[in-house]
Amino acid sequence: MRLSTKSRFALTAMIDVALREKSGPVPLSDIAARQQISLSYLEQMFSKLRQHGLVESTRGPGGGYALGHRADSITVADIIGAVEGGEDRRTLDASRQGKVVARDATKDLTQDLWDALNSKMLDYMQSITLRSLVLQQLAKGVGVEERKVANRGVFKKPRTEPLQATAPNSVFALGQSLLARG
Repeated sequence: MRLSTKSRFALTAMIDVALREKSGPVPLSDIAARQQISLSYLEQMFSKLRQHGLVESTRGPGGGYALGHRADSITVADIIGAVEGGEDRRTLDASRQGKVVARDATKDLTQDLWDALNSKMLDYMQSITLRSLVLQQLAKGVGVEERKVANRGVFKKPRTEPLQATAPNSVFALGQSLLARG
């Protein structure tokens, strides 16, 4: 499994989305501003995350991205595997078995070490959930501000208060009010 800056940015963005999951879909432009990540880079990453079902997108005003599953069922390995194009555990095990038969023992003396390290790293990343990362951030005191909902809409009319009529509503009522005054 590869670890790169792309993996780090993807984890950061997913934590950002998970922190704000109760506020509705999170726009990528908001994540880009908060986390100092390029918007086009985020679009590429979230495309891969969406293809793997880790996030869902909502279009239009008030749209953005929300988690595709519960935060406690998404692991670090899922996120990194989605953005890095990694393989899952079964594919890795099957490819290792094929390599054992195909490779000569004298060609790569350290391959078993790297395979074991990769396996341990994958096990560790599968044990860390997005929910645990969010709880760590909240314990550190990371503030989650409420998103202001913009008044968008081309044809939205301003709200007007109903008028309180104090004048008489007919000619007869006017006449009675004038007679009463005297």
